Amino acid sequence: MEISGPLDAHRLGEGLPDAGVDLYRRLSSDITAGVAVVSTRLRNRDYAATVSAFLSVSYDPPTMLVSLYAESRIGEAVAEAGTWALSVLSGKHQGTAAWLASPGTPLHGLLAQVPFRRGPATGSAVIYGCLAYFELRTVSVHPAATHLLVVGEVLAMGSGAEPSEAPDPLVHFGSEFRRLAP
Repeated sequence: MEISGPLDAHRLGEGLPDAGVDLYRRLSSDITAGVAVVSTRLRNRDYAATVSAFLSVSYDPPTMLVSLYAESRIGEAVAEAGTWALSVLSGKHQGTAAWLASPGTPLHGLLAQVPFRRGPATGSAVIYGCLAYFELRTVSVHPAATHLLVVGEVLAMGSGAEPSEAPDPLVHFGSEFRRLAP
């Protein structure tokens, strides 16, 4: 049933442009999203960053998409390397997520304090104990505003979590990392 009366809406393009961006940031922070780490290896150097904008695109062939800030080190490295890994994080990875989401992380030794193994298909870092991981080969990169939408075909996948561990995905909501399990 339709409810009468207008919606409280801020139309973009009206008033101060920064006000629309600030409102968008606040409202979009209420979109609950899974948390993962994207990693790649380029010229014998590891690159990794926390992401919450990724999704499964297709089951046949298995294909995924991740959104990366175009001017970030990880965005540039993934676009150039052509292969990458996506590690879906559990609640126990909250510290790792915060570290790899921090601005100004070091270029050298980025993963020195993060337990990981090398993926067999790409050599990219797969976060130890992750709920799921996917190794991908980039099939297309699409510029979108300030970001790159990187589409990858899955080359290998698995789970780093122990079977006895209860599912406890890490999520991003309200500009914070949160756990679903109590």
